[in-house]
Amino acid sequence: MKKLVLMKGIIQKIFMIKMMGVLTSVMMAKDLGELSVDMNEPVQVFILLGQSNMLGAGKIKGDDGSLEYAVKQKNLYSYLVDKEGNWVERKDVRNVRVMGSGTGGMKQFNNEWMSVKGGRIGPEYGIGHQIGDHTKKPVMILKSCIGNRALGWDLLPPGSDGFEHTDTKGVTWIHPGYKGSPEKWVKGTEPKKIKWYAGMQYDGDIARAKKVLSEINKYYPGAKKYEIAGFFWWQGDRDSRSAALSSRYEKNLVHLIKMLRKDFNAPNAKFVCASLGQTKKGATDGGGKILDAMLAVDSASGKYKEFRGNVASVYTYPLSKGGSSGGHYNRNAETYMNVGEAMGKVMVDLLSGKKR
Repeated sequence: MKKLVLMKGIIQKIFMIKMMGVLTSVMMAKDLGELSVDMNEPVQVFILLGQSNMLGAGKIKGDDGSLEYAVKQKNLYSYLVDKEGNWVERKDVRNVRVMGSGTGGMKQFNNEWMSVKGGRIGPEYGIGHQIGDHTKKPVMILKSCIGNRALGWDLLPPGSDGFEHTDTKGVTWIHPGYKGSPEKWVKGTEPKKIKWYAGMQYDGDIARAKKVLSEINKYYPGAKKYEIAGFFWWQGDRDSRSAALSSRYEKNLVHLIKMLRKDFNAPNAKFVCASLGQTKKGATDGGGKILDAMLAVDSASGKYKEFRGNVASVYTYPLSKGGSSGGHYNRNAETYMNVGEAMGKVMVDLLSGKKR
């Protein structure tokens, strides 16, 4: 009889512990705007990397080409506003952006629930809403990048090898591997180191992202744990301007995907990249090489077996509203929203296990 009473007491305690967890989740969901976010689940972190167009230059206010005009006059992206026409604050998706040059200090630009604020946007709004609609788990969009950076130089990941490239004048240049310096030098001459090294921006961007994650509760209130669910990469403008770097882009992109997963201990994290908006399929210039590289790593190409079902690319030419990556697409917000939505949808497909 005593054993039965004891067992009953233990069962009641277990039940109460489980109920406390459920109530915590429900209460947190209520605090987060009545959204059914399960705070017992780890925060799903998606890291956004690249250069200036990932940062975002789409204008929010103004005439045609602004986000305000697109939403309120063209009736596009209606999920961004409520019935009164005010920008929606989505309290299940956290929007965090940090930035720094090289391995320098970190400046925080955003740490808030996702809502349209400030004077310009990037692809994060399209991405965040697509992923937030897909999952009941808490989501963090974490952007760590800066403009005017090349994958083949500033963002070169650890373990990357150097290479030689002969230009149109017949001069052979040496391009360094990770931590090499300077950016290039003529073969047979002595390289003179500068204060910057290959991969210095990669090291800084990754360190700043990790700094945010080390204080997860500061950046996602109530969070106790997280997992890296995916990476987004929109970059390539600077590499496209160099025959040497654009010819090396596929090799560097493959290595980047592998190193990001290693650096964040996230072997199953998905990866989505987006091409330069001005580049059509079939182009043979530097931009064409960037596009070809991105299409090659896409799981649909079948070229890289280890990327099957976990890597995808977005062809952005049909999504762009004009201009080019170098001119930030004339600051047209629709381009940034279209690319963000497309990247988010493709990520959701990868997370859902849909075949490409």
